[in-house]
Amino acid sequence: MTDMPRGAHRDTLDSFAIVSMIVLTFTWGLSNIATKVASTGFNPIFVSIARSAIAIVLVLIWCAWRRIPLLTADGTLKAGLLAGALFGLQFVLMFVGLEFTSVARAVLLANTMPFFVLIGGHFLLGERMDLAKIVGLVLAFAGVAVIFGDRLSVPGPDAWLGDLMNLAAGVVWAATTLVIKKSKLATVSAEKVLSYQLGVSIVFSSLLLPFAGPVVREPGALSIGAILFQGTFITTVAFLAWFSLIRKFPASSLSSFIFLTPAFGVIQGGILLDEPLSPWLFLSLGLIAAGLVMVNRSRLAIPPAS
Repeated sequence: MTDMPRGAHRDTLDSFAIVSMIVLTFTWGLSNIATKVASTGFNPIFVSIARSAIAIVLVLIWCAWRRIPLLTADGTLKAGLLAGALFGLQFVLMFVGLEFTSVARAVLLANTMPFFVLIGGHFLLGERMDLAKIVGLVLAFAGVAVIFGDRLSVPGPDAWLGDLMNLAAGVVWAATTLVIKKSKLATVSAEKVLSYQLGVSIVFSSLLLPFAGPVVREPGALSIGAILFQGTFITTVAFLAWFSLIRKFPASSLSSFIFLTPAFGVIQGGILLDEPLSPWLFLSLGLIAAGLVMVNRSRLAIPPAS
């Protein structure tokens, strides 16, 4: 999703990198919590627009400070517009889906993204699957089957709709990643790619806003704070921190921590939102996490689009 460094500065992770990855995955796990809280005060599509608007302002300030060019003619416009539209669709699906299902179920289903990238990469990028990746794929989709068969953690009768929307969000997230990897976007800065995604997603989501019901629900300090947290820390600070890490350390080593994101998301949903957590949900978490570990043993990390 960015211009990769010509060579990692260090061959192994130090204590700073390890602690940083734990903090980042913990933060990414909080993303759906923040969305759920923000949606108590505002329409979820408005929440998506607001967080992207905050983030793009901060990214533009960052780029101006670091003198990172964004308007250079580099042949990325068409791919950037497509990636941005997919990015917007992904978060509409995730945010609206959270209206129906729990954070725990949503975070597990959306984080199946790497497995759809694996399938797409096999057919579109010539990245052949080895035995470890196939085993990881089977484990992950066994985990998905467990989620849809788990009645104990279902928050309501329409949870299946939210579950499907978050699974679809994982597919769209994978499609965004494949567009970036297959196009000239893979050769430009992470900041430019993020600017495309945030800018186009604002326009995309704004077109859907009139059909999404009242914008304002019951706003309060908590819901407003959740939007600010999403836009500033999750979407901007965590993203820049991630790319700072992969410029200094081997991305394949950092990727081994990705399984912590759904793990943290499940636990946070139970503790902070008092969501029902069943043994089947933890079984699903174990299967998906094991699949992520198997898949990421031999491939570069894919940055979260939180």
